[in-house]
Amino acid sequence: MLGVKKNNLDDDLLAHIRAGSGFPLVFIHGYLGGAKAWIDQIQAFSQEFDVIAPELPGYGTSYHQKACTTIEGYANQVLDFLSKIDIQKFHLVGHSMGGMIAQHITKLAPERVDCLICYGTGPLGMMPNRFETLDESRKRLRSDGVKSTAERIASTWFINGKHALRYQECASSNNNVTTETALAGLKAMETWDGRDAMSSICQKTLVLWGDRDQSYDWTQPESLWTGIKESSLAVMPDCGHNAHMENPELFNSILRKFLPARK
Repeated sequence: MLGVKKNNLDDDLLAHIRAGSGFPLVFIHGYLGGAKAWIDQIQAFSQEFDVIAPELPGYGTSYHQKACTTIEGYANQVLDFLSKIDIQKFHLVGHSMGGMIAQHITKLAPERVDCLICYGTGPLGMMPNRFETLDESRKRLRSDGVKSTAERIASTWFINGKHALRYQECASSNNNVTTETALAGLKAMETWDGRDAMSSICQKTLVLWGDRDQSYDWTQPESLWTGIKESSLAVMPDCGHNAHMENPELFNSILRKFLPARK
């Protein structure tokens, strides 16, 4: 069973899951997520790649670290973490808020990113037509608390809501998240705009989206697909925001076809 690793000799090192060998493949989780959400992908790709899934500061086993209030801050933390474990060049997968971070990493260090996968995400942090506004999420977070808010938001990530097979696993991944961390994530998304940077992304890019995603409507992945020169589009049918957990077999097959087998 894969577990989250923490280097006790370096309190600044992000907790993470790492498995396999080969060219590095990095997965960045989204808001109220964690490294364990990628377990299906880590198991599927660790035979071909050195798979690394960090937990962002304030999340999961990195809960003791102060959360960032900007997407750029998260991007710098991930880049610093990868440098500390001697990973210089890598394929990069980012989901949701993690997709914003992945785009910003590509902006900050384009020479380090080989292939880019923007999954369930878009170029604009103030997401249009989200199931609720970020301001509403902020109000509910303050009034209802993290646990209730996380459970409610997680239910929107699956087409079957709280009855989804992986819902409970997803909802319970936020046990260590504080109100401060949750509010910081909302602020980071709210103030981020990556639209101007899209045209400068020259990496081979895959835009991946579930067609029943309630967090990012079609305009968001469409903007990435049309705005990034070397981009391809894959739409997963009958999947919500957490398509990689709803249909991991299809998700993994799309990723495997897109990524170079070895490098």
